Amino acid sequence: MTGLESEETQVRRAVCPGSFDPITNGHLDIISRASRLYDEVYVAVMINKSKKGLFDVEERLDLIRQVTAEYSNVRVESFHGLLVDFCKQRDIPAIVKGLRAVSDFDYELQMAQMNNGLSGVETLFIPTNPTYSFLSSSLVKEVAAWGGDVSHLVPPQVLEALVRRLRKD
Repeated sequence: MTGLESEETQVRRAVCPGSFDPITNGHLDIISRASRLYDEVYVAVMINKSKKGLFDVEERLDLIRQVTAEYSNVRVESFHGLLVDFCKQRDIPAIVKGLRAVSDFDYELQMAQMNNGLSGVETLFIPTNPTYSFLSSSLVKEVAAWGGDVSHLVPPQVLEALVRRLRKD
């Protein structure tokens, strides 16, 4: 078998990491675009026990699975610890991150260089669709908590879960 043949049969994998509390249309845009570039895309939901989220990890996983169901090559999992360890365990050579603004780049570049130095995992930056350049989960939660309309910022399933959760609090 030549080197070319082995490259053709190799599965191209990437990971889109985040807290996704909740997943937004901006996140979904990046996941969708990554799913067209890679054979398998893992959406890795970070578990941070010291941070209390609006949705617990299982709820986030469920919402993400619902809104990515149309992408047959997207897998949704949680992780704690180092992202590079998650990547090593699954033979994932690339991290895909969306960049909203120049301010994101400084921090994300440092993370990309650290991840590469630790394990050789590459980071690919995808510029966010300008429609979502201002969007963050924190902003969505804040606007929704004050009764603002976030229906154009999150998938319908997420909007429904947000409304239910905020009514309880």
